Amino acid sequence: MTDRPHEGSWNENPHDGYNPYAQQYPQAPAPQQPYPHQQAWPAQQAYDDPQDAHQYTQQWQGQTWDTQSHTRPSAAAAASAAETAYLPPVGAQEPAAAHAQPQPQPQPAAGPSGGDPGYGPATIAGNARVTDAQRARAEGRSPVIEPGMQPAALTALLGLLLAGAAELGTYALLVPLVVLQAVTAAGWFRLNGMWPARQGIALGFAGALAADAAVLGAGRENAPAAILGTLGVWVLLSLVLQLRSHADPDERMYGLMATVAAAALAIVATGYLAAAPHAVAVGAAAVAVAVPARALPLPTAASAVVSLLAAAGAGIAVGGMTGLGAKGALLGAGAAVCALIGHRAAGYDYPSRFVHFTAGVALPLAAAAPVVWVLGRALG
Repeated sequence: MTDRPHEGSWNENPHDGYNPYAQQYPQAPAPQQPYPHQQAWPAQQAYDDPQDAHQYTQQWQGQTWDTQSHTRPSAAAAASAAETAYLPPVGAQEPAAAHAQPQPQPQPAAGPSGGDPGYGPATIAGNARVTDAQRARAEGRSPVIEPGMQPAALTALLGLLLAGAAELGTYALLVPLVVLQAVTAAGWFRLNGMWPARQGIALGFAGALAADAAVLGAGRENAPAAILGTLGVWVLLSLVLQLRSHADPDERMYGLMATVAAAALAIVATGYLAAAPHAVAVGAAAVAVAVPARALPLPTAASAVVSLLAAAGAGIAVGGMTGLGAKGALLGAGAAVCALIGHRAAGYDYPSRFVHFTAGVALPLAAAAPVVWVLGRALG
């Protein structure tokens, strides 16, 4: 009888810990591991046959409970485990299918109309969204959305205000003209994708106010010199300000072009102040009729023809009231041509709603101002 009844279950070396598998599994050298980061576990040592080891593709790493109390799984269960395994078996050469992982198949997303996908197939690097303009070009449609009837109605309202104020006097004309110049400067910057651009808008609008003051001070007979002089000064001022900018050279050049164009359009609108009152009344009224006619739901060519005819008719009507008579038809048609150009520029390449209600309203009237001044002087 001994005080240590379990002496036979301990290792001969008193410094070794208790090992319950010491008697069940003899010590053997570890097999060559194909993956250095994985370690052998007791369940692998229970089977020396590679075919048996191949069935257990997922094993517990580390010591587990007594493995003798568990039965071996069936062949179907082992096959199911092999199919869903992510870790390759250790100690045997597994087939190539064990390494294969399921690859997700990209599914194209349906577009807004349920037809072509709005996004390309999923990739690792990503795919840029197809814009509305790109989709329209791919489908053979025009990438231009015109301002529509609501901006056209505002253009007509502002044109009628200019026509009526011109007959009232120079300072009465100045009120709607200043509104036109402010909207022109803001709309041009937004049309070019530059927003917010407070400095450029303020600079263009300040040039327009300077041109108005120069025309009022110099008189209508010296109006061309006053307008061109102001434009030259503002181009030089814009150049100096852009040269002092710390932006990239490409951005500075783009900002310079946008600032000069905005200032030029706002200053050119001063032509209404330089033209004869009757010519302003005929030209502004013609634009007020031409732009809504262009916004009618008609084909482009048909609406353009209707717009020109309506402007010529308005020129004859207003010309009869102001003394120009039939000459008003030519003035109205010329103003309408420039207004349609401005209307087309405001609808370039899917612009925003803000562009339509700024550039779409102001550009037709601003573009028609030089023609009103030139034809007004030519027609007397």
